[in-house]
Amino acid sequence: MKSNIETIDKAAMALSGGLMLLGIVVLGFVELLDGAPYGAAPVTNDAGEVVATPMVDPALRTGLVLLGMAVLLVWGLYRYTVPPMDVDEATATEMTAD
Repeated sequence: MKSNIETIDKAAMALSGGLMLLGIVVLGFVELLDGAPYGAAPVTNDAGEVVATPMVDPALRTGLVLLGMAVLLVWGLYRYTVPPMDVDEATATEMTAD
């Protein structure tokens, strides 16, 4: 049985998945390796001085995840507007009758 997944589908899935994995897993692992504090906000002492900040800006991580979701949205709209091609139509050839 043939699959109906086109090149644009594979590219959209790879791009969106890669962006979300980068934003969530990879940069989360980088934050983990950086050490405490793990929060998204800077840590201050009693005097209000910034003692520690996150290594990766939370806005960057959020932007990567949102960009991955936007790619999925655009891909979904594309799949909704383009009619699906049947596998039989893609491989059908004309035959002349005797």
